[in-house]
Amino acid sequence: MPDAHLRVFRGDSSTEGRFEEFDVPVEEGMVVLDALHWIQGHAAPDLAVRWNCKAAKCGSCSAEVDGRPHLMCKTRLSDFDLEQTITVEPMRAFPLIRDLVTDVSWNYEVNKTIQPFTPPTDVPQEDWRWQQEDIERVQEYRKCIECFLCQDVCHVLRNHETERPFMGPRYLVRAAGLEMHPIDQADRREYLKDSGGIGFCNITKCCTEVCPEHIKITDNAIIPLKERVADAYYDPIGWAWRKLRGGDAESGARAELPVLQGNPPQTDEAPD
Repeated sequence: MPDAHLRVFRGDSSTEGRFEEFDVPVEEGMVVLDALHWIQGHAAPDLAVRWNCKAAKCGSCSAEVDGRPHLMCKTRLSDFDLEQTITVEPMRAFPLIRDLVTDVSWNYEVNKTIQPFTPPTDVPQEDWRWQQEDIERVQEYRKCIECFLCQDVCHVLRNHETERPFMGPRYLVRAAGLEMHPIDQADRREYLKDSGGIGFCNITKCCTEVCPEHIKITDNAIIPLKERVADAYYDPIGWAWRKLRGGDAESGARAELPVLQGNPPQTDEAPD
């Protein structure tokens, strides 16, 4: 098999980034992460790459390959034309640490702002009951491995198109899993509208396209949440009916999302 020609981003948060080029011998079944390990072992031992399981389940080896977010351990070199250069870069939505490693800690801070699972206080855990058909919808959201590829590809987070924080598709999925749980008692609609910024999502489905677990993020999580928020706050008939009944949409706990810092430094040289 022909060698693979890789252009790999090098640099850290304090220096201007650059691309370095490597020719990697290809064997059958190799993935991009294998090629980077070859580079570490033979050409650039100081290359920083984050990985763990190499089985597409830990979500650690997220990066951009030829401009598209990928898990490098799941992206086979045979999927590319080896006559062409393969460009490997860090995720652009998050601050750069070094080389292909980015600081994704912002995501965990967002997670802290979501009201956790809130079961009924008057029903002991041993009495919780629900049918499989009630929980199937929620199980899809539990497949998330927190690779943050959906966060990286989201144009609102990637391009910082708003000064207000936006929680992003990963945490809209988590909120959906809680909101649609058959015994969860919390109401997170106000949080989703105000703090979470669900209105910024314009449902382009780019997050669904890059999800390695094939979660239907847009159709099964974001759109149903948008409908719930719209019913509570923007439906004039529903609003008038609640007023007649002496009530309004229940208020959820407000929380401030942390601000996502700027993109990693780029080189003057554009990728192929």
